[in-house]
Amino acid sequence: MNSDTKTSLEPEQIWEILDEVKDPEIPVVSVVEMGMIRSFGVSDDKVVVNMTPTFIGCPAIEVMKDAIQARLLRAGAEQVEVNITHSPPWSTAWITSEARRKLKEFGLAPPPEHSGNLAEALTAPVACPYCDSHDTTLMNSFGPTLCRAIYVCNSCRQPFEQFKPI
Repeated sequence: MNSDTKTSLEPEQIWEILDEVKDPEIPVVSVVEMGMIRSFGVSDDKVVVNMTPTFIGCPAIEVMKDAIQARLLRAGAEQVEVNITHSPPWSTAWITSEARRKLKEFGLAPPPEHSGNLAEALTAPVACPYCDSHDTTLMNSFGPTLCRAIYVCNSCRQPFEQFKPI
């Protein structure tokens, strides 16, 4: 997109507005913190946002798109277009350290950081977000959403979910 913008929104403002849009399935983190906003540009009066959802079949895609459009329009953009892209596919490596902290405080074990070796990441011990024990047991690989698995902590006996590494 060109930088000769007619919109009154500056890039920093757009990032701030996008950072206000929460993931509806995990309302403590934003789409920016989760690494779903890949880029944006402004051309004339139109803001174009490129977003990669955490999963292709994410049921919250339309909710997030609508929230992005509504917030940017309310802030003064004349037109907003949100493009969904899956190339490159989203990775848990894009989650910010602040989002990882918020996930843990929310009671959701963040995914392990990895260098692309998913077999290693998927078999790594999962720390309980409540007591930090690694004495945890996978109860179900399929949590309430595609991106989560269900565990139980053998130390504090608390069930919890982990955001799956991708």
